[in-house]
Amino acid sequence: MAHRLRPVGIDFVETAPVRLVFAREVAAPPEAVFGALAEDVTGWSEWFSAVRSARPTGDGAGREVRLLGGTRFEETVLVAKSPETYAYRVDVANAPGIRALAEEWRLTPVGGGTRVQWTFAADGAAPFRAVLRLARPGLGRAFRDAVTALDRRLAG
Repeated sequence: MAHRLRPVGIDFVETAPVRLVFAREVAAPPEAVFGALAEDVTGWSEWFSAVRSARPTGDGAGREVRLLGGTRFEETVLVAKSPETYAYRVDVANAPGIRALAEEWRLTPVGGGTRVQWTFAADGAAPFRAVLRLARPGLGRAFRDAVTALDRRLAG
C-alpha cells in the first residue's frame, strides 16, 4: 500500500540519517548527462536496469517511477540546474519503512567528460535504515552499471 513520505528539501541530501554517496567518471559531457537525467525521464529504463518505467508529471515538476520488483514512487523535482545538479524527493512510495527519501545527481566537468556523483539520502524505521546500509554494495554496483550504460547510450 502506498503511503505519503515526509516532504524534505534539498538540504536533506546533506543531513539525512542514511546517506549513500557514489561517484564515477564518464566520457560524456555534463550537458548530455544532465539532459538524460532531467529531460529524457522516460529514457531512464533504457540505461538504469532497476527502473522499469519513468515518466514526467506536472509539466516536468515531478516524476512517477516504477522499479523492478514492484516498488513505485511519486516524486517532486527539487533542483534542475543545468548542467550541474538534478535532485528530487519521493512524496509517495509503496515500500514499507521509508519516512523520507531524496536523491541528488551532481555533475562536475573533468577533462572532456563528467564526474557523476549520486547521493541517496533516506530516513525510515530502524529496520529500513539497517537494510539500506547493508544494501550499499548492491546500490553502488547498480549505480556503476547504470552510469556506464548511460555513457554508452550517450556515445551512440
